[in-house]
Amino acid sequence: MKEKHINNTKDNALFKEIYTKINQTIKFDTTHYYQVIWSKFAFYCVATIGLYIGILQIQNPIIFTIVFMAYGYAALLFAFNFAHDFSHNTIFKNNRWNNLGFIALYTLVGAHAEAWKDRHVNSHHFAPNVEKYDLDLQISSWIRVIPNSEYRSFHKYQHIYAPFAYMTYSLFWVFVKDFIHLFDKEENRDKGWKFYASFIAQKAFYLTYLLVLPILFSQHSWEIVLFAFLLMHLSQSLFLLFTFFMTHHVEGMLYPEVDENGYIQSSWLHNQIASSNDFFPFSETANFIFGGFNNHIAHHLFPHIHHIYYPKMNRILYDILRKHNVQPNQTTFFGGAMSHLKHLKQLSVT
Repeated sequence: MKEKHINNTKDNALFKEIYTKINQTIKFDTTHYYQVIWSKFAFYCVATIGLYIGILQIQNPIIFTIVFMAYGYAALLFAFNFAHDFSHNTIFKNNRWNNLGFIALYTLVGAHAEAWKDRHVNSHHFAPNVEKYDLDLQISSWIRVIPNSEYRSFHKYQHIYAPFAYMTYSLFWVFVKDFIHLFDKEENRDKGWKFYASFIAQKAFYLTYLLVLPILFSQHSWEIVLFAFLLMHLSQSLFLLFTFFMTHHVEGMLYPEVDENGYIQSSWLHNQIASSNDFFPFSETANFIFGGFNNHIAHHLFPHIHHIYYPKMNRILYDILRKHNVQPNQTTFFGGAMSHLKHLKQLSVT
């Protein structure tokens, strides 16, 4: 896909400088790396399993609902911290194990793994925020994030209704979006029976462990279980979408245009940097929580490097970029959420 970007000699030299400096400075210690990875895996695994056991055993309906919601966040953060890196083959040397881990964690949150991986790795990473190339831009027509895109009268209020709409997204993803992808003949023409079999197995497992088993063994009525399940999705989804959107859709983001021949009017480096946003890029704590999503510029430049290295990498990356008068986009988490809503407000008019 890089051949579709403008070939900018200056940007090529800048990326080479960044790449060389990082490889000369950062010590990629395999032993330390796996100690951190497995410690982190143990933390999120214990948290997820512990909360799920709580779902099956807690008898108080209010506490049950709170624990159900907490489980949703734990499972989501588990996926943040491992599924994303699995999809980029940065954890195991064997890509088959990476893929199995990726599928397992996406199944845990109810999403069809293969469908997302196709969109993310094969389109979004090559040309973020570039319409017709970045399939992650295929958002509901109710939300307008791309300048010069089609404007509809209801977009006038999108910055007001967006948070409420975002609360439904994970339900939409699990029960609608994946099915649309499944039955899209154009998208699935080469996937074969394994794609369909994995879809059925993943959805069946999710519905069984998070709805059927709690109804059968939690000592709560199906109405309470369903209520807790829905409330989990509503709260989880709001957190999920604001986290996703603030990585690419806040004030000042670049949305490169494409000419009539399909060439992107930006260099690859400029596209990756100016279309991405960081929050708390030097914080080890934020990196531990968000699994590198908060270090999005580094991730887009070096998707083959695991996120535990990003805070140290950012000190080098930011220093070099600023030396070349390139200012990385950076917010706080809540500042990023507000900036996203301001971005929607800017695009609420023609």
